[in-house]
Amino acid sequence: MAAQTEAKKGENHSQIHRLGPRPLPQHLSLAAATWTNSAAALPALNSALQNWRTASPNAPLPPNLAQLQQSLAELAPRISQADPAALIAALQAEGRRRFGQLLTGIESYRKHSHQRDLVPGPVIWDQGTTKLRDYRSARDSAKVPRPRVLVVPSLVNRYYVLDLEAQGSFLRWLDGNGFDPFVVDWDAPGYVERSFDLTDYVAGRLEGALDAVKREPGGPLYLVGYCMGGNLALALALRRQADLAGLILLATPWDFHAENAGHAQMMGQIGRQLEPVLQILGELPVDMLQAFFSGLDPFQVLKKFQYFGTLDQASNGAKRFVALEDWLNDGVSLAAPVARECLTGWYGENTTQKLAWKVADKVVDPAGFDRPALNIIPGTDRIVPPGSARALSRRFRQVDEMLPNAGHIGMMVGRSAAREVWEPVAAWMRR
Repeated sequence: MAAQTEAKKGENHSQIHRLGPRPLPQHLSLAAATWTNSAAALPALNSALQNWRTASPNAPLPPNLAQLQQSLAELAPRISQADPAALIAALQAEGRRRFGQLLTGIESYRKHSHQRDLVPGPVIWDQGTTKLRDYRSARDSAKVPRPRVLVVPSLVNRYYVLDLEAQGSFLRWLDGNGFDPFVVDWDAPGYVERSFDLTDYVAGRLEGALDAVKREPGGPLYLVGYCMGGNLALALALRRQADLAGLILLATPWDFHAENAGHAQMMGQIGRQLEPVLQILGELPVDMLQAFFSGLDPFQVLKKFQYFGTLDQASNGAKRFVALEDWLNDGVSLAAPVARECLTGWYGENTTQKLAWKVADKVVDPAGFDRPALNIIPGTDRIVPPGSARALSRRFRQVDEMLPNAGHIGMMVGRSAAREVWEPVAAWMRR
C-alpha cells in the first residue's frame, strides 16, 4: 500500500503545469530590452565607454567592459562604412529574429509531452516536511554489508536531480555498483520549518536522518553533500565524526568572495533589502531565488531556449532538456532565517571563509574534521566558482581533490557524469 501511495505521488508530481523558465517576466524583459533596442543603444554605449575612459584614464576597465570595448573597436571600421539606415534595419531584424527564436523555444518547452515518471525511493524516516528516501534495491542482510551513503542535496532545489532519469540517476547508479544509497528529501518549508535556521536543519533534521541510516544494516557510512548540501553535510560531519568513514563534497561553496566578489556582496545587500518580504512571508519565494542565480549569467537562459527551439522535439536531447528544466523550475522557497544566514552571511559577509558561520554555537571549520575528505570541484562551474570551492581544500587536514571538466549541474546529470564524477567517487569510497 505504501509503495502504491509513493507511486501515485510520483505520478502526480511529474504532471507539472509548466510556468518556466522562471521568473519568466524577467527573462522576457531582458530579451526585449536587449534585442529590440540594439539599434538605439549602440551610440549611447559608445559614448558611455568614452566617458568612462575620459573620467578614469589610468584605471583599467573591468573585464566585462574591456571585452566589450575590444569588440566595439573591432566592429568600428565596419560600422563606419555601413549605411546608417541599413544598419538600423539590420539590427532591428536580427533582434526580432532572436526574440522569435526565444519564444519558439519557450513555447516548445511548455507544450512538450515528456514527463519524468520514475517512482521515488520509499520514505523510511520523516520529520515535518523532511524525508529520508531509501534507494536500495538489495536488502539481503545475509550478503556482505555494503557501504552506506547518505546524500544531502541543497535546500533550494529538490533532490531528484540525483534521480532524474533511469539511465541518469546517481542514486540508482550507486545502488547498482555496490553501495546502499539514501537521500534527504527536504521538500518546501512548512509552518514549522519557516522558523528554522541552519542549526535546526543540521543539528535537528540531518542528525535525525543520519541516525535513521545508522539503524539500517550495512557497512561503513559515507556522507555526500551537493552544492549548499555540502555546507550542511560538512557541519553535520563535524558533529558526528565518529559515525562516518568519510566526507564527500560536490561543488560546495566556501569562499564566496574568491571570484566575483562584487556579485556576492550585491546579493548580500539585496538580502538586507528583502527584510520586509522575509518578515511578511516568513520565507524567500522561489522566483526571487531564481532571479538571484540567473544574475550570474543573465543571458544563459535566453541562449539555451533559443537552442532548444531548434531541436527535434522527439529526440532524446529534447526530452533530457525538458526533464532538467522541469527540475530547475521546481525549486522551493527558503525559510526566512536560512535566507538571512545565506544571503547576508555567506554571500554578503563571507562568514564561511572568515570562520564566523556557526551551527549550534560552534564554528564550522573544516580543519576540525579528522576523517578522510574528498572535495570535487567542477572546472566550468558558474554557480560555485572553482576558487570558492577550492578554499575548502586548504582548510582540511587530509583531503583529496578532483577537478572534473564539468559544470555545476552537468557534473551530476551530464553525459560524462558517470565517468567524470560517479566512478571516481565510488573508487575513492572503496579505497
